[in-house]
Amino acid sequence: MGALEKRVWHGDPTGISRRDRQPGEYQCFIPDKIYGRQFSLDGGVSTDVVAAESAMVRFNTEASSLVNTEALSRILLRAESVASSKIEGLVVGAQRILRAEVNSGLDGSASDITAMEVLAGIQAMVYGLEQVHQGAPITLELILSIHERLLAGTPLSAYGGKMREEQNWIGGSDFNPCTADFVPPPWELVRELMEDLVAFCNTDDLPAIVQAAIAHAQFETIHPFIDGNGRAGRILIQMILKRRGLATRVLPPVSLILATWAKDYVAGLTATRFVGDVNSSEAVTGMNIWIGRFATACSRSIVDAMNFEARARAIENNWRLKLGSVRKKSSVDLLLQKLVGVPVLTVKSASNLCGTSLMATNSAIAELLDAGILRQINRGARNRTFEAPEIIDAFSDLERQLASPEGDTRHSKPARNIPGLRAAKSGVVKS
Repeated sequence: MGALEKRVWHGDPTGISRRDRQPGEYQCFIPDKIYGRQFSLDGGVSTDVVAAESAMVRFNTEASSLVNTEALSRILLRAESVASSKIEGLVVGAQRILRAEVNSGLDGSASDITAMEVLAGIQAMVYGLEQVHQGAPITLELILSIHERLLAGTPLSAYGGKMREEQNWIGGSDFNPCTADFVPPPWELVRELMEDLVAFCNTDDLPAIVQAAIAHAQFETIHPFIDGNGRAGRILIQMILKRRGLATRVLPPVSLILATWAKDYVAGLTATRFVGDVNSSEAVTGMNIWIGRFATACSRSIVDAMNFEARARAIENNWRLKLGSVRKKSSVDLLLQKLVGVPVLTVKSASNLCGTSLMATNSAIAELLDAGILRQINRGARNRTFEAPEIIDAFSDLERQLASPEGDTRHSKPARNIPGLRAAKSGVVKS
């Protein structure tokens, strides 16, 4: 039974205003556990779920005929991670993230801090998906490892992979939860609730779309970490879809749609937080609202992914027309296939990607430069960096579908007595 528990906030002497410094009362939400719980779907939601699962299965089944499954998967994973980060206020454009990725590979430097934080999200998602296989268990240790990678290199890295031991909240004041929009359960209940969530993630009795929707909502309700809850919770979606065999080859960029529907996304999550009997008609209706919206977002994400694939395939076909005859499995042929997924590269990174020698790769890049397919984006002969502008434009068009930074104004606020937190936030508090 979901319940609100009244607690007392003892005040924060570092608060700017008198109101922030004063003690007060707040109510934290304690959700009902979900492992072993029965969930009822109404007819319309069931139809939406079946449509979403069918589209996802078809998309992954047909992936072998796409322009390049590996390349498409790589670019959609970036789009998913960029969208997830954008929901939390980390606004980074397609070109910026691609350039930051190749620059970090040159010398490991992090000149673009925001882009590097988004890259950490990409790496965390890659890691999580690599660890999950169809039918394999999702563990609490894996979720903690993913979170550790999310916060790596940030001012809050010391809290990566550790469940919170403070009260956090969403909305309201930066200094106390008394006026918050939502206060998650107290920290001492977090481990128990997370263990219940993990047990639920490893069941197979619900449709995968329904399971992913419920698990994500419960994760965001628990809000187990000081920071990065939204991104970690959206990685969990993809892990469940892969574990259940729906997204084994190409992931659906669900966060792209959730970012676009930011207000409905938040309202859907809120609808699952019912106080009282979870089997009441009101509670069942609230859960159906969220599952229906999530299923619709999944279906829409497949449409966007297929549209991007069609555009990428047309771009690659046009490149080959420009070049005339391209020998199969030549350095040029291999590079053209990889460019869709890696449109910013160096000679060395392209060589590693294609498995060709530096000399052969350099020759292939020169040919693509002459044809106008690639362009050099820095000066000099050392660490030359190249990009394929047509693919970046296509990626940017995909990225433009994301919500604006103003689209989601609800932010998570941990307690302000955590060292380094004020500097880390820079005026934006992320979930």
